[in-house]
Amino acid sequence: MLLLLRLFLNALAVLAVTYLIPGVMVKDFPHAFLAAIVLGLVNALIRPILELLTLPITILTLGLFTLIINALMFWLASSFVPGFTVQGFGAAFWGGLVFWIISWLTNSLLKKESSHE
Repeated sequence: MLLLLRLFLNALAVLAVTYLIPGVMVKDFPHAFLAAIVLGLVNALIRPILELLTLPITILTLGLFTLIINALMFWLASSFVPGFTVQGFGAAFWGGLVFWIISWLTNSLLKKESSHE
């Protein structure tokens, strides 16, 4: 149940990104929900491998290269979902950053709520 709630909140985060960042577009809520699922899968499966391969660059840039990886994962997810488009790296960078901030806030609120029960 908590997984579905997180997916729902991440889909709302994708919709929020489309209103905040020009160049990021999603057709409707079902496409945003699918985008949230694909973003979760991409971040769970591909991101760790990419972070391991780029570890020297990440260390050299004091961790700032993870922002580039975040943008690439956001952009990659848009290539798998037909109604979700990201136009260019700049939109992917800012869209990925805003999506990360929103999902971090919602996940931290969910953790607080689940620890009180």
